[in-house]
Amino acid sequence: MSNLPNCPKCNSQFTYDDGSLLICPECGHEWNLEVGTDNGEDKNVVKDANGNILNDGDSVTIIKDLKVKGSSTALKMGTRVKNIRLVEGDHNIDCKIDGFGAMKLKSEFVRKL
Repeated sequence: MSNLPNCPKCNSQFTYDDGSLLICPECGHEWNLEVGTDNGEDKNVVKDANGNILNDGDSVTIIKDLKVKGSSTALKMGTRVKNIRLVEGDHNIDCKIDGFGAMKLKSEFVRKL
């Protein structure tokens, strides 16, 4: 048995390494052993549909047509969104879209430019 540390999130003893990351199979938490368990634990990592990490101020493109609740029009695939802001919750991107105004988007429906 290897001497890997327990998961910092759920304290599971069944952690395993995958390259430079340690992964907990019970809660799905991933962390870097070199960085330590304190750094980055509180920070929410948001990834786009391709797995790229998103940051505040990034520009993204919508990857499929999205129906807008309360509107007769939809956001079309390929719509560019500039200067996004990451927030907690199910819809984790706050932005302003030209022609629509303020919107909340899910990161799984966008691609980083």
